[in-house]
Amino acid sequence: MRINRLVPAGLLAATALVLGGCSNVGYYSQAVGGHVKLMLAREPIDKLLADETTSEELRGKLHTLVDARQFAIERLQLPENDSYGSYVETGRDAVTWNVVAAEEFSLKARTWCFPVAGCVSYRGYFDKADAEEYAARLAAENYDVSVGGASAYSTLGWFDDPVLDTMLRGGDVRYVGTLFHELAHQVLYVKDDSDFNEAFATFVEQQGVREWLAERGESDRIEAYNTSQGRVVEFLAVLKQTRDALQELYQKDLPEAAMRTAKQAAFDDMRSAYESLKQQWGGYAGYDNWFRRDLNNARLVAVSTYRRDVPAFQAMYDEAGQDMSAFYELARQVGKLPYKERRSRIADYDVAALGKLDSE
Repeated sequence: MRINRLVPAGLLAATALVLGGCSNVGYYSQAVGGHVKLMLAREPIDKLLADETTSEELRGKLHTLVDARQFAIERLQLPENDSYGSYVETGRDAVTWNVVAAEEFSLKARTWCFPVAGCVSYRGYFDKADAEEYAARLAAENYDVSVGGASAYSTLGWFDDPVLDTMLRGGDVRYVGTLFHELAHQVLYVKDDSDFNEAFATFVEQQGVREWLAERGESDRIEAYNTSQGRVVEFLAVLKQTRDALQELYQKDLPEAAMRTAKQAAFDDMRSAYESLKQQWGGYAGYDNWFRRDLNNARLVAVSTYRRDVPAFQAMYDEAGQDMSAFYELARQVGKLPYKERRSRIADYDVAALGKLDSE
């Protein structure tokens, strides 16, 4: 499950290139340096496809992405531009590493605010050591922290973003979904609302993958995709149960030692719930790695950012007659609302989605 494919590193690089000298120079400097290095390493995909020395594996993946890019334009009405028309071999495990933080007894993500990008609930670095150093500083201030590698990032159309080798790991559903997700960020990005932005792009990704598989005459794969997405929903339900328990706990007036003990017990209960879920899945262990890392508030926040509001966008899509242009316009209208009103509308759509699910 990809939960760390975020926007800021590239967008902040764009911000820094525009604004030049401003505060937080060191952070902007690493963003600019990492981004420019990628831009200079780009190779046109059509050139790679014509090159006899290009490996068959890479050639096949690039052909698939070229076709998916055209599908995204024609069927999903995603932007037609030069993004993802080039390729970069990074040789890295991840293109950026993102730091997420929350206070020890809070599930509210710490935010960082920047010109253009607005306020976001994560901080991206092109160097893993820099991310871990910053995370260590936050941990020393008693924050719960999480550092996760990202396979892709978006500059929201400011630059012609390339396809990265980090994006191409795994099967075609994974990297085609990544392409749709990143292009969706170019359609709509609401300042200061990471939950909205990531859930919107995740919905477009999911809807796009299903339509893409159907277009290719591979409807049989849709069932497998839906099964995998169903496991995501069930996994998130376990996390939500833990978040709800912690939210209730953090509102209590307890001594810190007692609070920490109860907090640890909640995470232990979450591990037990996951083991039970695995049994229901027939032993499927796709989330084992996620549970091997330390569990804390920041880990819960990072997952919530991507998925919490996806059902609301499904409800918007249905209200728009399952027409992508009408859906994008409706999502833009909701995105323009003041934050509290926007969250209220999202909550209403969540209720509508739940009601439809119950009636089926």
